[in-house]
Amino acid sequence: MKFTLPWLKEHLETDATPDAIARTLTGLGLEVEAVHDRTSELGAFSVARVIEAVQHPNADRLRLCRVETTTGEVQVVCGAPNARTGLYGVFAPTGSTIPSTGTVLTASKIRGVESQGMLCSARELGIGEDHEGIIELAGEPRVGTPAAQVLGLEGPVFEVALTPDRADCFGVLGIARELAAAGLGRLKSRDFTPVSSRGQGPAIRLDFPEDQAHACPMFVGRLIRGVSNGSSPDWLQRRLKAIGLRPISALVDITNYVMFDLNRPLHVFDAAKLQGDITVRFARAGERLLALDGKVYDLDDGMTVIADTHQPHGLGGVMGGEDSGVTEATTDVLLEVALFDPIRTALTGRKLDLVSDARTRFERGLDPAMVLPGAELATRLILELCGGEAAEPVVAGAGPEKPAPVAFPVKELARLGGIQLEREAIEKHLQDLGFELDGGPEHYIVQPPSWRHDVTSSACIVEELCRLHGYDRIPPVPVTRTEAVSAGVLTGEQRRRGYLRRLVADLGYTEAVTWSFTGETQAALFSNGAAPVRLKNPISSELSVMRPSLLPNLLVALAKNQDKKRGDGALFELGARFFGGQPGEQVDALAGLRWGTTSGRHWTAEQRNVDVFDIKADVLAVLTAAGARMEALQVTADAPAWYHPGRAGTLGLGPNRIAVFGELHPKLLESFDVDGRVLAFELDLDRLPKLKQKPGRTRPPLEPWPYPPVDRDFAFILDEAVTAEQLVRTVKSAEKKLIQEIQLFDVYQGKGVEPGKRSLAIAVRLQSPERTLTEAEIEPVAKKIVATVEKQLGGVLRA
Repeated sequence: MKFTLPWLKEHLETDATPDAIARTLTGLGLEVEAVHDRTSELGAFSVARVIEAVQHPNADRLRLCRVETTTGEVQVVCGAPNARTGLYGVFAPTGSTIPSTGTVLTASKIRGVESQGMLCSARELGIGEDHEGIIELAGEPRVGTPAAQVLGLEGPVFEVALTPDRADCFGVLGIARELAAAGLGRLKSRDFTPVSSRGQGPAIRLDFPEDQAHACPMFVGRLIRGVSNGSSPDWLQRRLKAIGLRPISALVDITNYVMFDLNRPLHVFDAAKLQGDITVRFARAGERLLALDGKVYDLDDGMTVIADTHQPHGLGGVMGGEDSGVTEATTDVLLEVALFDPIRTALTGRKLDLVSDARTRFERGLDPAMVLPGAELATRLILELCGGEAAEPVVAGAGPEKPAPVAFPVKELARLGGIQLEREAIEKHLQDLGFELDGGPEHYIVQPPSWRHDVTSSACIVEELCRLHGYDRIPPVPVTRTEAVSAGVLTGEQRRRGYLRRLVADLGYTEAVTWSFTGETQAALFSNGAAPVRLKNPISSELSVMRPSLLPNLLVALAKNQDKKRGDGALFELGARFFGGQPGEQVDALAGLRWGTTSGRHWTAEQRNVDVFDIKADVLAVLTAAGARMEALQVTADAPAWYHPGRAGTLGLGPNRIAVFGELHPKLLESFDVDGRVLAFELDLDRLPKLKQKPGRTRPPLEPWPYPPVDRDFAFILDEAVTAEQLVRTVKSAEKKLIQEIQLFDVYQGKGVEPGKRSLAIAVRLQSPERTLTEAEIEPVAKKIVATVEKQLGGVLRA
């Protein structure tokens, strides 16, 4: 919400400074984010007169100007086509800062000619978009007059961040009410006296099912004939420009002015473009609307429309239609002031992805008592600025009842707010805010005003009293402990993820926190052909889709590290990846990258580049810490397409693939401008085994293994297609009780092994917790291992 100090003073009689107003509003819970004082920003700028403008001796498109300024005559080189002798403009001296660019002006030579200062355009001053020429001031203003004064800039401009419950402060009137209640001035009354009228406008009908009448409980229409829709006056244009609105025409500017002044959205239709009577109803199947933003919207039966006998002309509470919009040729208008259901308005805007100032206000709820006063103020302004004659207002429906009264026990103030106030203070604070009181002094029945539909309980009354008393005046109270040691607040899953984050950091990785968005081209490399999840309102064209993987943004970070000549490194991130735009269509993941060597140069060992086994070891360490059953882990080579074929693999538990690891594809790295080999892993945390809901308080007893193990080596000749993983699982299945560990220690192909075959050598450790194994017990196990491998894998024991 933006407003200017002169605008505020039309509602509030006050001598308070802008700083005092900002502090008071923030103290009331209406946070002032910024105060823009254009007068101070343009303090160095003043009126100047061009004494003479001649052609630059060394440039065809430049003019050499002798300029009369408040400090004397200076020479300025100007490229504006309208720079000419006798022109009055705005001069920026050397040392001043140009508002639009932040550039500090210095004396310089332009094409060999010295230039001291600058004649400014509207864009350079930040007061408009025109930059085709310098500002031309009308008449003959006094040289040296401050630019802000001669330009009629309105300010200071306050920018207030409002919480969703304070819909009443989306208008200057609501801001003034708050300041008056805080004692910073006296609230002025607006003139809402009905204007003289003659005749009737078109009939207006509310056509809703009885149980849906709240879609539009009240609609006021007023026909105004014989208007002239030209440009709005300077004071109105300056006021709208100051808060960031573009003046369009007198009629449109009046509606925008009343909306920001009274928090009362309204609309004007060109009456000549309407056919027959007006009906406010739900949209029908197949209906469409060309809105004022130039887009065509498909409507459904959940949307409220304002229609004539032929077609819809507006979306209730959201936006009007182009077909009945006013133009310079408009002579008769229908003024619309209505109440629309906040929830239905919000749903309509979300479905159509349509945002407007009207929707922002309607979906938060408006003051129903301001419908007729808003219509009268808008009518008076139209008659004053556009002429014409107003008909009687046509009212369909009625405003809702006042908000329900609230019971307020005074003891709640001390219990919830930590303060105690005298009866006089309680009554004054609430009455200043517009509340009506009955009862007291221990218990009140409080009637909220029509504009405070957010006040629904005694806690709300306590909040209002605390706001006016001052949050900074509430004494601090220490929190009383209810137990010596507080109970943990993190869930088991949250603790596990925190532990995994620390573990990966201990493995040598540096944590990165990147956007949840990425570029569409980058996302396509990790989507396996799936359509990207596009953002409706991206913050950048390079961050336009939700990331399908954590790797794209990590690779961007890696490229930046390489640009800074960091040859070795490791990055990881724990966050969400997305496969859809609906709730639940995301997976929490952990991903990491390694590149370069395993360690720095040292005399004790040679350097070695990281390889797929390093990244696999990292993944296995994470899975072990996460509680995965390592003996049930399955390793396969079917990694996604962004990995190097033959140098990557996947890890699964049952039917679920929980992790991918390996070397990234060279073509992928090329698209990210990354040099060298990069190893990566991706792990879906949501697919890890679930933690026990109620873990036991005691650990299981230690299981002793006092008897020594026995190691046996086996070398099998197998087809090349048989993986080491298959061999290990097959051997383990031969004797599950005594076989405790299996390790591959040699792979051989060459002399003595026929083509298409290879030798895989494994070490098998046998151990019993009950006794020392004898040769008589070991030999049958060895024979069983050989027989099982021969039967299931076709392998033979190598001689």
